[in-house]
Amino acid sequence: MGQQRRGVGDIPPPDVDPTRGMAKLLEANKQWAKETQEKDPEFFKQLAQGQAPKYLWIGCSDSRVPANTLTGLGPGDVFVHRNVANLVVNTDMNLMSVLQYAVDALDVEHIMVVGHYECGGIKAAMSNHNHGSPLENWVRNIRDVMRLRQKELLKYEDFESRFRRLVELNVIEQCLNIMKTHTVQRRRVETYRAKKRGQVQMTYPRVHGLVYDPRDGILTKLNVEDEARQDILELRQIYDVYRPGQTTMDMP
Repeated sequence: MGQQRRGVGDIPPPDVDPTRGMAKLLEANKQWAKETQEKDPEFFKQLAQGQAPKYLWIGCSDSRVPANTLTGLGPGDVFVHRNVANLVVNTDMNLMSVLQYAVDALDVEHIMVVGHYECGGIKAAMSNHNHGSPLENWVRNIRDVMRLRQKELLKYEDFESRFRRLVELNVIEQCLNIMKTHTVQRRRVETYRAKKRGQVQMTYPRVHGLVYDPRDGILTKLNVEDEARQDILELRQIYDVYRPGQTTMDMP
């Protein structure tokens, strides 16, 4: 007699133990909401009125790197996108939609690309191992950074130093990818002109590269402008897609 097929009714029931899984998480949420309401009775009323964050955080999906917690910002203060190894890929419609919405609808002033040491995605790219699709397709973007920065990476003899430096170089490269986008270029031109008219205080969005160290909890800002000065000059020559009036893009 052939093996009997299992039906929906044969699927084991979901975990109902209140000390585990979603039940524990939902109970913690209720406790947080209660305590927050007691501390600030207007908190949720104000939150329900909408969001106006000044920051867009593009970070890694790693569970050790929560944007609001690390920065001390509250709900509504930072717009967040996370993926494996904090990559900015121009064919990633999810990220590009987040970027466009953050810049055009939310009018964010700062875009932060945030990497972290001990990143599993970076380490995976450093191994000659096929991780299978789609992860391997994604990791290849990091290997492209390795190819572009190979001369510098070879200066580091030990794996750990090379690993940490690649984390930083990946952040810098993703910042450059942000600068290549039409959305950011256009908005910077618009705000530069508005600044000249005295309507805003600065040209934005500003692009920042940061690295988080899980060993001490500190965020460190990279000097992208100095580290990628030649690349930024080439960006304007090759990737300058916003040329009003067919003239060179008038941004500082």
